[in-house]
Amino acid sequence: MHGGGGGAARSGRMGMRGLTKDRNMLEHQIKKGTFPRVLLYAKQYKKILIIFFCAVITDAIVSSVSPLLLRAIIDKGIIGKNQGLIIALASLTALLAVFDAALSLIERRISAVIGEGLICDLRSEVFQHIQSMPIAFFSRTQTGALISRLNNDVIGAQQAFTDLFSNIVGNLILVSIVLGTMFVLSWQITLVALILVPVFLLPARRVGRKLGALFARGNELNANMNMVMTERFNVAGAMLVKLFGRPADEQKTFRDSALEVRDIGIDQAIYSRFFFIALSLTASLATAFAYGFGGVQALHGTIAVGTVVAITAYLSRLYGPLTQLSNINIDFMSAMISFERLFEVLDLQPMITESPNASIIPVGPARLEFDHVVFSYPGAEEVSLASLEAVAKLEKVAKTDVLHDLSFVVEPGTMTALVGPSGAGKTTISLLVSRLYDVISGSVRINGLDIRDATTESLNATVGVVTQDSHLFHDTIRVNLLYAKPDATEQELEKALRSAQIWTLVESLPLGLETVVGERGYRLSGGEKQRIALARLLLKSPKLVVLDEATAHLDAESESLVQKALEETMSERTSLVIAHRLSTIRNADQILVIEGGRVVQRGSHTELLHEGGLYKDLYETQFAQQEN
Repeated sequence: MHGGGGGAARSGRMGMRGLTKDRNMLEHQIKKGTFPRVLLYAKQYKKILIIFFCAVITDAIVSSVSPLLLRAIIDKGIIGKNQGLIIALASLTALLAVFDAALSLIERRISAVIGEGLICDLRSEVFQHIQSMPIAFFSRTQTGALISRLNNDVIGAQQAFTDLFSNIVGNLILVSIVLGTMFVLSWQITLVALILVPVFLLPARRVGRKLGALFARGNELNANMNMVMTERFNVAGAMLVKLFGRPADEQKTFRDSALEVRDIGIDQAIYSRFFFIALSLTASLATAFAYGFGGVQALHGTIAVGTVVAITAYLSRLYGPLTQLSNINIDFMSAMISFERLFEVLDLQPMITESPNASIIPVGPARLEFDHVVFSYPGAEEVSLASLEAVAKLEKVAKTDVLHDLSFVVEPGTMTALVGPSGAGKTTISLLVSRLYDVISGSVRINGLDIRDATTESLNATVGVVTQDSHLFHDTIRVNLLYAKPDATEQELEKALRSAQIWTLVESLPLGLETVVGERGYRLSGGEKQRIALARLLLKSPKLVVLDEATAHLDAESESLVQKALEETMSERTSLVIAHRLSTIRNADQILVIEGGRVVQRGSHTELLHEGGLYKDLYETQFAQQEN
């Protein structure tokens, strides 16, 4: 709504918002094709955008009519002593005010539909794309940077469709009508009033530069404080701070940042108030000049009194829109930069995708085969963005192979154990089975099908993984279990928990399955958390199971119970186990000794002890004590 005092206040707020943006963004070079790509998002809102712009244009026209009615009331009604005309024009002015108010509500409704719809579309698209990225992407990216893309940049992009476009169209039309009408009414008074425009705009732009710098610094500090809070307020971070006795240091560092944010906030308040005072003062001075110059002319009969009043009414509608239009380049660049940052993420192609001709993994017991596999972890430039790692540019490190010509077979229904020193490549092998990474050369096959040619759905259904530090969502035990099988019955949940030797504990809890496990499951002990994860795996019932040191957090009693459950439940499943405990691997059908990314020994526990070599060394240094 452009008319009246509310319109002037709105214009002032919008003008100041443009000034608070960092003017350094004007030096940024927008990538070619960004704006046409933005227009593609507008295409789906084409019809409603047309209605929106029509409402904005109508609003601008209606807002410019009221001063002319006021002029007629004074000159032809009051001075002409025409009571009927006064009542008619006053009624028309009231009707226009009501119409303008209704139009503003319609404008806001349409603006909200477009803006919130765009936010929903962009967030959904970015979220879906981020979920398709490989694990390597998440291992490098700052979580806070991703959240910023989903929140701040999406909202910044949304403003391009609502506030920015409506302000350009509405203000251009309003300023054109107002200036045109003022010049027609009295070009002399108009020129006198416009003399103050540069007197206001030049200092306002200087204040804007200062506000922009404060705004940018404030955003940077707030982002850093959010990152610190995210890291320190999770259980692991809080525990680290307490264990190393650093609460006082953390408090001092955080308070220093908070004090600087406070000082910036005070400066922003002062500069912002200066802007509003300057806008009000300039409008008041312009009004005074118009009344003074116009009043003298009215006394000499060269201009009507109603015309003077109408011109001063137009002045109140002029300065705010002019301020916004003077900063429209900053608003435009801000919106384009937000879109560009979103497109930067959307254009980062995931390394692992489903083949267009993907096939379902053949049914039946799973047979796992590594065939001359060579693998190296991807470089930063392949999976990440510098802006998401909070660095100027991505590091470039020469890639080295982690696995070298690795070949082995895990027959259906058998258990193969991987042992070896730390860093040998055992976990890397487990990551390749579930295709969290793709091999450089060679192939990983399940039931004869290269997993790169398998559908994602069938691969996820076939392979189940329990890692050393299994993740549980901050939700109930039931929700965490149902993540594996959303349609599981109560009987299936109980069976899985019994098989994982955790049902007795869950049953004894006051809320049972509705017990909230806490962030990452920290309300549970290590063994309890691990057994919940095992129950989730059993509920999924995969044909091929990968256990990455899955019993590392269990005490001897719990491990024995879970080991028994695993033996019973997985007797007809294929399993690949990584463990440092003798009890986990001694009954394996096949043991692979991994060193330097190669299989250096293979056989049963007894065979490898008799053979000697690395396995015997590992047994004597790690396993013999467990056996004793």
